[in-house]
Amino acid sequence: MAEKKPDYAALKKGGFMRQKQKGHFSLRLQVVGGNLTAENIRTVSEVAEKYGKGYVHMTSRQGIEIPFIRFEDIEEVKEKLAEGGVKPGVCGPRVRTVTACQGSEICPSGCIDTYELAKELDEHYFGRELPHKFKFGVTGCQNNCLKAEENDLGIKGGMIVDYKEEDCIQCGVCVKACRESALSMVDGKVEIDRNKCNHCGRCVKSCPTDAWVGESGYIVSFGGLFGNKIYKGETLLPIIKDKETLFRVADAAIGFFEKNANPGERFRLTLQRVGEEEFRKVIREAYNG
Repeated sequence: MAEKKPDYAALKKGGFMRQKQKGHFSLRLQVVGGNLTAENIRTVSEVAEKYGKGYVHMTSRQGIEIPFIRFEDIEEVKEKLAEGGVKPGVCGPRVRTVTACQGSEICPSGCIDTYELAKELDEHYFGRELPHKFKFGVTGCQNNCLKAEENDLGIKGGMIVDYKEEDCIQCGVCVKACRESALSMVDGKVEIDRNKCNHCGRCVKSCPTDAWVGESGYIVSFGGLFGNKIYKGETLLPIIKDKETLFRVADAAIGFFEKNANPGERFRLTLQRVGEEEFRKVIREAYNG
């Protein structure tokens, strides 16, 4: 009976990347929002010990790869991982694993629940076939730990802030906390320059009397690229207040890419070739509902 030959394209689609060592593959795992359970980690450790070389590689996008998986062990490896709730990731021209910082559930600076959003994005888009790879990144605030603008679609948590003068004690803490010089104290009253405000929410978080209130929202950037060519994603819309609008905009962005991109062309390069004005029209319509 002839020896079964690897279908390298199918294996890559399923997260098994061909190594330079013949007959060996590095398995990329699906890690949503940077989180794994203790059971997941134990399972990965056991698989790496038994089927790899006893170590894993942590990727730049919060992923885990298990190198030196032999071709003949691939099916057994997938079964063992599944027993511990671990899924293979994806490679190639499709939506990749969604990355996220810890967000408001853990981080005092966070404005949005990044992990919950990452899970929802993963459920909607992970593995979707496209002309080229497409990456989402979610970061909780303007500290931008996840570097949202490096992604094809980046989401940054922010706040739409409002000032209640009657609750203000004129302590000036918010003015000192603002890094954009958007706040000033004039005649015992705090004034805000909305053109300078970047929706960081530091005024809300610093105020001792809750004179500042904030409504959480999503600051979305498009067309980030950080490979052979580098391009910072652009924020083309006002801050988005609700998930329904956010997902309409994300659907529109991916749909535009799917419709207009050439095979092997990243989102930023599609925007440059087709023209950003056309894209602006599409996402503005989605934003307006």
